[in-house]
Amino acid sequence: MTTHHLVRRAADLTWSPPVGPLADSAGLEQWSVVDASTPAVHTGFGLARLAPGGRVPSHVHSYEESVYVTDGQLVVQTPGEAVRLGPGGYGLIPIGVPHSLRNEDDAETRFVRVSVPVPRPEHDHDTQRVPDVGETAAVDADVRDPRTRRYGRITEAHMDARQQSQELLDVSASMRTALLVYSGITLKMMVDSDLGAVLSSMFMVQYEPHGAAGLHDHPLEETYLILDGTVEATFDGEVYQLEPGDVAWAGVGCQHSFRNGDGVVRWLETQAPPLPPRHGYRFARDWDYLRSRLEGDAR
Repeated sequence: MTTHHLVRRAADLTWSPPVGPLADSAGLEQWSVVDASTPAVHTGFGLARLAPGGRVPSHVHSYEESVYVTDGQLVVQTPGEAVRLGPGGYGLIPIGVPHSLRNEDDAETRFVRVSVPVPRPEHDHDTQRVPDVGETAAVDADVRDPRTRRYGRITEAHMDARQQSQELLDVSASMRTALLVYSGITLKMMVDSDLGAVLSSMFMVQYEPHGAAGLHDHPLEETYLILDGTVEATFDGEVYQLEPGDVAWAGVGCQHSFRNGDGVVRWLETQAPPLPPRHGYRFARDWDYLRSRLEGDAR
């Protein structure tokens, strides 16, 4: 079996106009990083920018879509509901939900788009235009408000283990909303089944100085967008120094590891399909241990 990975550098970023049913969007440009031209099956991943006053007309997808805003303000309009996402804002658009996008701000907005499974060019990128859903007044995403239950916002404080007391949390603490801390790694779920995701997940990862994850692989695809800091990443034996703006993707069975240096590194990560309840990680060191035990028993 041949496994696959890819790394795209921030310097590779090239903006292109949209194609297919959304080609007449106003002020929209995209950088498609993981798509049908790559070995990916489950994951479509790219960056987009929307000019001030820019608009993406009403449409639906036959894939699950997630967004994460890095700069500016993005309004996601669905029938009867408009939610404004600022930097750190994220959201889920389930399959078949009519929606449009707009930028009401006077500055450009930039955001991540995740599409699961990969949109197929031969099927109009699995997108169809629908009658205009209209516009309603936008409200800010509020993870505590069930009326905006498919949206949220993440900040640096959410990744700080010292800032997890009950009165500081946006949502009452539970095992489902807890910050996961292990081996110098901090992880906070964003888009998952709590928001209604079925085919994918999105979360934030932070490595403290000298944090590390040993060599492992998954029965799923992962994508990483580096936001802050630098990290040494290994994919299928190839070593990369990943920096802000770089995007990496690991396919099923791709053995990968991460090792941080003296600073803090933070990245956005997606998984498609979502991690299964068991056997989602296959660590090489654990199976190497079994092999050594078996060899010792055979002697």
